[in-house]
Amino acid sequence: MRARAIVYGAVSILNAIPTGVGGALGVNLWTAAEAEVIEEPGKVVAEVPGQEDPSLAIETAKIVLERAGSSDLGLRVKTSSIIPVGRGLKSSSAAANAVALAAAKALELNLTSHDVVELAVKASIRSGVSITGAYDDAYTSFFGGINVTDNQEMKLMLRAEAPEDVVILILVPKKKIYTRSIDLEAFKKIRELESKAAELAMAGEFWDALTVNGLAVAAAANISPAPIFDALRAGAL
Repeated sequence: MRARAIVYGAVSILNAIPTGVGGALGVNLWTAAEAEVIEEPGKVVAEVPGQEDPSLAIETAKIVLERAGSSDLGLRVKTSSIIPVGRGLKSSSAAANAVALAAAKALELNLTSHDVVELAVKASIRSGVSITGAYDDAYTSFFGGINVTDNQEMKLMLRAEAPEDVVILILVPKKKIYTRSIDLEAFKKIRELESKAAELAMAGEFWDALTVNGLAVAAAANISPAPIFDALRAGAL
């Protein structure tokens, strides 16, 4: 049995590391996954783009096999994507979601959309690509729109439709930054700013929350905030 799934990327509204509350806005950048059941008990073979680490795809497929109780089967998975990796566009969450959904379909496993997202979050933590599990990113990657979540409880706090009259311009930096490599102590120091940003987001002030978050994360990650200021001066929301 074979199956295919497509999910999408997102941009951050709130970074969840300092407070446990995260938020994201879905964007039209896709990741696709193909899954095929193989007659090799417990074996998972994964093919991912470029030189990226296949451990997330492998771990996701294993978790779906565990959920299905298919000890006599294995999976072959392959992903493709137009989401730049390691640039904060939720490529990992999208990959985990796509593999989980395609694998569940291939195994004819009856899962809800929320089940798929939770399995993807579990795989992100188990493979080490995420610190919090990035429930906000995974939820938004799967469902789109604007979402604020409690990542520790894996609970949706607020959901809103994204406006259709807004154009999103993404500056893709040359340097990749992976979540597993960030300085956690530095992110703890922006907890108060992220709490303020979360208050703004919960009040529906998404653009202000996104801006505060961007400045705070730039400071914590030692990234120049100059593009943020340039964009605001040019009239960006």
